[in-house]
Amino acid sequence: MRARGIFLAAALLFAGGVARDGFDGWVDATILPPLSIETSVEVRDRDDRLLRAFTVADGRWRLEPGAVDPLFLKMLTTYEDRRFADHSGIDAAALLRAAWQALANGQVVSGGSTLTMQVARLLEGSGTGRWAGKLRQIRVALALERRLPKRAILDLYLRLAPYGGNLEGVRAASLAYLGKEPWHLTAAEAALLVAIPQSPERRRPDRFPGAASEARDRVLARVEAAGVLTAERAAAARTEPVPALRRDFPDHAALLSEALRRADPSSRVHHTTLDRALQAALEKLAEDAANRAGDRLSVAIVVADHRTGEILASVGAADWGDEARNGFIDMTQALRSPGSTLKPFVYALAFDQGLAHPETLIDDRPMAFGGYEPQNFDRHFRGTLPVREALIQSLNIPVVSLTEALGPANLLATLRRAGARAEVPGGVPGLAVALGGLGISLQDLVQGYAGLARLGAPVRLSALPGKSEALPQRLFGAEAAWLVTDTLSRLPPPAGAVPGRLAYKTGTSYGHRDALAVGFDGAHVAGVWMGRADGTPVPGAFGGDLAAPILFEVFGRLKPRFDPLPPPPPTTLILPNDRLPQPLRQFRPRGAAFSASVPDDPKVAFPPDGATMEAPDGALAVRVRDGTAPFLWMVNGAPAAIQQAGRETLLRLGGRGFYRLSVIDAQGRSAAVSVTVN
Repeated sequence: MRARGIFLAAALLFAGGVARDGFDGWVDATILPPLSIETSVEVRDRDDRLLRAFTVADGRWRLEPGAVDPLFLKMLTTYEDRRFADHSGIDAAALLRAAWQALANGQVVSGGSTLTMQVARLLEGSGTGRWAGKLRQIRVALALERRLPKRAILDLYLRLAPYGGNLEGVRAASLAYLGKEPWHLTAAEAALLVAIPQSPERRRPDRFPGAASEARDRVLARVEAAGVLTAERAAAARTEPVPALRRDFPDHAALLSEALRRADPSSRVHHTTLDRALQAALEKLAEDAANRAGDRLSVAIVVADHRTGEILASVGAADWGDEARNGFIDMTQALRSPGSTLKPFVYALAFDQGLAHPETLIDDRPMAFGGYEPQNFDRHFRGTLPVREALIQSLNIPVVSLTEALGPANLLATLRRAGARAEVPGGVPGLAVALGGLGISLQDLVQGYAGLARLGAPVRLSALPGKSEALPQRLFGAEAAWLVTDTLSRLPPPAGAVPGRLAYKTGTSYGHRDALAVGFDGAHVAGVWMGRADGTPVPGAFGGDLAAPILFEVFGRLKPRFDPLPPPPPTTLILPNDRLPQPLRQFRPRGAAFSASVPDDPKVAFPPDGATMEAPDGALAVRVRDGTAPFLWMVNGAPAAIQQAGRETLLRLGGRGFYRLSVIDAQGRSAAVSVTVN
């Protein structure tokens, strides 16, 4: 009773407004708890929408409140503290009522706490049932009102109010229970968020929806009585079901968000150029594609506006929480082999330097470049064909011939002018760089293609506002870039893809470790990588089969139709082969030599050396090029076809196994290949 009397005396003192110098000094001398409250680090998209948030140090979700629906604020002050705008920290009438009820009932019936007093309690973590604690809250509340504006006090409440579990603050609660920001709330949602903090653990809607509903309805009844809601609106609000589940917080662009937080740990909010809707759609696309593809496979995607350099989506893994897929590795940043996706840069350089033109004829036949003897992926050779077709078919021999003429260091320098980090084993580029013999990240590869899309003017891509920029040195001339773009736009789309002019290229790294597709239209550029993050092979994986369909789906989620590609620059040379200048009609390799020592010697045109073949009914078709008929064909040293006047024939084999096939012409000259028959 003595403690109750002390409390009543104090309440009467404050209610009567007895202000003495000693009292003012007592309030002014109050040592306040820290007012700087740690809040969750947030990563936001281009429209300030939440992409990902991180818990504070003690594992709680505590977000900056930001904009809150005015209806919630009106309900809050009406229900909790009607005179919040006018009192100086305590509500004398409410304190007197609480003290009288406590004396009459022998226990605390109503707290009489103002919102400012509740903030004082939340700042210090003090209890609510002890008189000494209540007096301390009064003192801190009075001091807060003297040192902070009302809006700052209300912001502290909106940040600290408990909502059950590890949720603090109205915004964290709104995201967790309602799945939405607290900017626009229904009357029922606002009332629920007002009700929970009075007894946060007992009114958690995810655990006690009945208690939460009853508490919400009491709030609705009081605000209806106060005229905040009409009877009809309050009745309609009571019919809304209370959410019975707690939702996960947004975790879009998870790996990029982690990288931003590590790079700038002092920032509480990281703004990006990403588009949350696109990011979410592409994360779902990547996850679905990886699940269809099989065990341990992952997918990475980068999308950018090449006109501005702003990255619109960055998917680092199919599922960043999946350890089996090494989802914690951001595959947009990992250095991997680009396969054939660098070939367009070789052709653009060759066009720019006058070595070739899309209609120039070029040889695709076995060649040796010193000790380097590249093969096409399918181990077939097409003979002489236009450069355009060599790029469309992604043939290896022609592009290596052009790289030999250009110098592989020229290709590497072009990538670096595009702002790409490209690492070559041993540090010295060889001819294999044209076929993917270097390491480059998916984001840097997409950045290189952005320069191609901009007709040779490179741009630095960035997911941070204001950080993308045009780079100073051109990659190659606009005419050369357009000729390559025009060629790439003629590649047929994957089966079932939306038709349209998308300039794109696929790539498959050595050993089927990486499947890639990169492409652009008149506005956007995108790249897709698929593979295993640990670098192990994926048998049968090809960029054209796996990555290209995803690339077209990416553009389908980005917009309803492709933006038109640019028209040719006025000085572009668009002519058929027979009207080209004589040096451009056929490309002549500088340092390459045919594998045979004399051009007219016989050569096994098919099958290619080292190929694995099918031989239906034990018969294998073979073909000889050059040499003088008739021809003798031998299998493992034994005659198999004698006096063959034609250049093609069928050889009868003994079934599966390894075979040495030899051909001898009329002048005794020979050639041989080794094949494996399944």
